[in-house]
Amino acid sequence: MAEKKLGQNDFLRLMTTQLKEQDPFNPVDNQAMVAQMAQFSSVAGISEMNTSLKSIAEQISAQTALLTNLSSSATPAATAATNPGV
Repeated sequence: MAEKKLGQNDFLRLMTTQLKEQDPFNPVDNQAMVAQMAQFSSVAGISEMNTSLKSIAEQISAQTALLTNLSSSATPAATAATNPGV
């Protein structure tokens, strides 16, 4: 069974609904609202950082593969040039 995760839109929908449905004589505590927004901001930042790190890892992997291919294709020619008798 696939795990469903809540995203940015889900959070904003929940927060908006919470604000609409709150008791006007007993509103949500400002500190609680700020804490929720800070938590959401942290999660969004971590998500963006994760995307960036995946991109960097893919680039490093591609460069490593390219260097490996270049190294393996250049090795026989270099050996023949330095050892003419081979």
